[in-house]
Amino acid sequence: MTIAADNISKEFIRQGRGTNRFIAVKPTDIMIEQGKLTLLMGRSGSGKSTLLNMLAGLLAPASGKVMYGDTDICALDDDRLSDFRMKHIGVVPQGQTAVGSLTVIENICLSFMIHGTSDERTAAHIYARELMSRFGIAELEDELPSALSGGELRRMAIARAMIRKPDVIFADEPTCDLDDENTELVLNILKEAAGNGTSVFMVSHEKDAAEYADICYSMNAGVISVS
Repeated sequence: MTIAADNISKEFIRQGRGTNRFIAVKPTDIMIEQGKLTLLMGRSGSGKSTLLNMLAGLLAPASGKVMYGDTDICALDDDRLSDFRMKHIGVVPQGQTAVGSLTVIENICLSFMIHGTSDERTAAHIYARELMSRFGIAELEDELPSALSGGELRRMAIARAMIRKPDVIFADEPTCDLDDENTELVLNILKEAAGNGTSVFMVSHEKDAAEYADICYSMNAGVISVS
């Protein structure tokens, strides 16, 4: 699935001494092509995560639209947008979002536990074990998140984003907290997903990530440019 953003922007109002309008993303056009790994790099605070969240339907833009094929996700109501995201989009957030009371495999399969038939949940558990094996966390299936390292939590989050075999994967700093070996592992898996037809959009500070990308952008002060 190809995603095309047309003139999207985002600003926030900061309440301090008076009202301070902060423009996080200036009017931006960007296309994420099917079967490509698109990389966005830039300093902290440059607007990368804000752009990713708008593209993923997690944050409404102040202007413009985001098209998934013929569907403008900005025109969908909350219920339709949630359903669309569940069916088509996988997100690896920047922070840790594990549910502390659930095991690793339950966290990975959470969407199927909430929205899934018995057969779908069974199939999801089978695929989750395949993903955990690939990410080197198979032995942690029954552990709670509190028992995992930062890098293990990161790999669990990526597996959770991939569990529904989405059309699009948005990965915000997916190699954060990973050592060199697991960074290479994750980047290879995302590259493979793109090669299999998934649209992958990744935000990263890793300079080596550019070696895996088909298209590279950089962002500075809310402005995006081709690297």
